[in-house]
Amino acid sequence: MEITPGKLLAGINSPDDLKKISREELHQVCNELRQYIIDIVSVHGGHFAASLGVVELSVALHYAYNTPYDQLVWDVGHQAYGHKILTGRRDNFHTNRKYNGLSGFPKRSESEYDTFGVGHSSTSISAALGMAIASKYKGENRKSVAIIGDGSMTAGMAFEAMNHAGVAEADMLVILNDNCMSIDPNVGALKEYLTDITTSHTYNKVRDDVWKLMGKLPIGKSFTREMASKLEASVKGMVSKSSNLFEALNFRYFGPIDGHNITKLVDTLKDLRDISGPKLLHVITVKGKGYALAEKDQTKWHAPGLFDKVTGEIFKKPILAPQPPKYQDVFGHTMIELAEMNDKIMAITPAMPSGSSLKYMMEKMPHRAFDVGICEQHAATLSAGLATQGMKVFCNIYSSFMQRAYDQVVHDIAIQKLPVTLCLDRAGLVGDDGPTHHGCYDIPYFRCIPNMIITAPMNEQELRNLMYTSQLETTTLPFVIRYPRGEGVMPEWRTPFEAIEIGKGRKIKDGESIAVLSFGHPGNFVQAAIRELRTEGINPAHYDMRFVKPIDEAMLHEVFGKFNKVITIEDGTVIGGFGSAVLEFMAQHNYAAQVKMLGIPDRLVEHGTPKELHRECAYDAQAVANTVREMMLTEVAVKSKVVN
Repeated sequence: MEITPGKLLAGINSPDDLKKISREELHQVCNELRQYIIDIVSVHGGHFAASLGVVELSVALHYAYNTPYDQLVWDVGHQAYGHKILTGRRDNFHTNRKYNGLSGFPKRSESEYDTFGVGHSSTSISAALGMAIASKYKGENRKSVAIIGDGSMTAGMAFEAMNHAGVAEADMLVILNDNCMSIDPNVGALKEYLTDITTSHTYNKVRDDVWKLMGKLPIGKSFTREMASKLEASVKGMVSKSSNLFEALNFRYFGPIDGHNITKLVDTLKDLRDISGPKLLHVITVKGKGYALAEKDQTKWHAPGLFDKVTGEIFKKPILAPQPPKYQDVFGHTMIELAEMNDKIMAITPAMPSGSSLKYMMEKMPHRAFDVGICEQHAATLSAGLATQGMKVFCNIYSSFMQRAYDQVVHDIAIQKLPVTLCLDRAGLVGDDGPTHHGCYDIPYFRCIPNMIITAPMNEQELRNLMYTSQLETTTLPFVIRYPRGEGVMPEWRTPFEAIEIGKGRKIKDGESIAVLSFGHPGNFVQAAIRELRTEGINPAHYDMRFVKPIDEAMLHEVFGKFNKVITIEDGTVIGGFGSAVLEFMAQHNYAAQVKMLGIPDRLVEHGTPKELHRECAYDAQAVANTVREMMLTEVAVKSKVVN
């Protein structure tokens, strides 16, 4: 299906082309850009509502600023679709988030207009400040702009950056895109604070009157801009404390203004370009703007998949048989079961209640399950504080986001031996979101920390049993459970709970000549490979190790005592991961064997479907079978001679 842009958008291949369009025609450009995003995403998929909400802002920024010389940093990057389309990627935009296609986030190697990679949140102000300081040092008149969503503003890093920017005397603009949403509705005091600003009729009226008055004042010898600024601040202070938070950090506060009024945005941005120092423009937008269903249910339409743009029907794959659930849903429903059994259980997530499926417990037990906003560090230490009081805490954080809380896990959880269960969602290759979201590194970065238990389930039943084991009173150490995005294998998954002995693996199948040791979900790839190899007379043994720390040494003694050919497989980096742990054991105990490690290679893996990426990284079922064949060449040749 060919999707064609509107007449004006079709002629925009760069911001220079955009600047040739009259101000009066910018409304039409915005309409065409919004429709083009709807057309492409409905057919090809991707993030949706966030970019619809900043169409006018995207157009205004490239119209008012001299990009790419002036530098824009988008935060979080899934709101940058309009930015990508306006900067020379319109005709390739249908490849967005597809294997070997455009990235779903700004990416420095993709375009000179993408000044900073922004897959995680709350980094834009720090990055833009760095750019502004460098420009000042080099004597350049480059402008730096951070466009940060209000959800991203909940993270401490954003305020750390503002604290520095206020005294750095750097020329930068922070645009606070306020739509009351990240993926799920925003939470916390900052949300209430911003709401107070936007709903204060007295403040907004006086603010508008002050701006109009200042526009008529005779700026010059008798009335300086410094005097005008003091007048503005004084009048604001008489009617509201709304701007104090930002102005206390030495940011000049402007707004709030309507983020869908394109001419007002352009005029305001052009004015702000001429004001030096750190500034914050508060822009009110609607996530999903221009698509009624997305405006009404912004969480559902954050990234809906393929849909009929006319009816709003989201297309689902036809169900021909009972389907296994996602690991996330097994986690969410199991949390409720466990919490009903154990009143000490509490749960934490940093802004991912829907993605992690903790929303089920939050709805049923709101006093025991908490969304703390985009604050992974706080989530980890909050969990530690609860654990000191005897609570059994499940802290659910995506694997790649857990990297942001590493110090808190070491200092606040591991050193104090607090029995917090860290549920690492999206472990392994997550697919279309690419390298910023792949959960590659958690095995090695946790394996080196003392006092840690690190485990991974091969299926939904194992996930339930590991969760059950982690909350027992006999479990007294930090307990890591890593599992992939989606990828379920058991339609009948709601089985009775059974405790699992910590550090104990299981032999799934005995075999001859070669053993495959799996950690976590890739054990299912091994099972599929074994079914294929059986038809060729090859009979590998299969061990599901379950734990990488403590690792099952008795089982490894059995493996290396019986097999001289061993394959390890994991959904994580092979550098320092599960395979490395097996090699360390082999070296410590003076075993000699041929070992092949399968997993994520020592390079950045781009985006694509999980199946495409598993194949590329050579640890899908076919890769397991091929590796077994390669290592068994001698035995196969001998068997062939005997048969002949």
